[in-house]
Amino acid sequence: MTATLSPPVQGLALEARSAPIRRIVPTKHPVRTVVTIAVVLVLIPILLSVLGNPRWEWGVVAQWFTAESVLRGLGATLLLTTIAGSVGFVLGLLLALMRISASPVLQAVSWTYTWIFRSVPLLVQLLLWYNLGYLYEKIQLGVPFGPVFFEVQTTTLISQFAAAVLGLTLHQAAYSSEIIRGGILSVDQGQLEAAAALGLPRRRRALRIVLPQALRAILPSAFNEIVGLVKGTSVVYVLAYNELFYTVQVIYNRTQQVLPLLLVATLWYVLITSVLSVAQYYIERRFARGALRSLPPTPWQRLRRVIGSRSLGIQP
Repeated sequence: MTATLSPPVQGLALEARSAPIRRIVPTKHPVRTVVTIAVVLVLIPILLSVLGNPRWEWGVVAQWFTAESVLRGLGATLLLTTIAGSVGFVLGLLLALMRISASPVLQAVSWTYTWIFRSVPLLVQLLLWYNLGYLYEKIQLGVPFGPVFFEVQTTTLISQFAAAVLGLTLHQAAYSSEIIRGGILSVDQGQLEAAAALGLPRRRRALRIVLPQALRAILPSAFNEIVGLVKGTSVVYVLAYNELFYTVQVIYNRTQQVLPLLLVATLWYVLITSVLSVAQYYIERRFARGALRSLPPTPWQRLRRVIGSRSLGIQP
């Protein structure tokens, strides 16, 4: 038994077969195209002048870029960033919780700490910590007005590295506390009230409701602070600690090749910042899964889509 199409259905089938294949053409944006061309025309001469100017001494840059002394300074910079960033954010979390607590004493202590360490320049803080031995010859631990359990010379305890870690960490904690406090306060209070009405314990409310939503607001500013901290470690040169910038200074004072050595430090800072930016993108993308219905495509996915559409003859 064979089925036959009714005349209207047959007509639709013939029309579908005879209809021409329409080409997908994107909307044209003449203003955007003109601006893009203008930007490219400006960037090309700048790029050619940087690459073609012999005074940049790219050979010297390549010579020192992976030198052992520079890599040691890079390692010191990464070490300072890791310690100051991690400990600073832990202290910042404690300060933020103190600030939003119901205790007026804890609120006052947190506010005073943040006010002082945000007001004093980082350079001054580093110098104060390094010269703490002038104010206090010894550091003692014990019972107030009672026996002393531990005593050490301040100059022995506060070395260049210790002063750098103290200055960077305590400075970072003040800024981190405000970032974390802002993220916590950005969570809708109604959600907490609803969770409390359902009988959820306080700890579960904090971990399951407050933390995931607060992290979406905290992460962009937190990564921005870490990037600033990477470059902020260059201030430690005043302590003659062998981080990246101080190492480069020592080398160009000896070789008189100032600009190439500064370019070496610049390229390393750019590389570190680029890696952190990529990490920030994917971490923020992961935490955005609960807030967006569909995640935007990654740069690699966009590239594959463009290549695939061009291979099919479709203009993206």
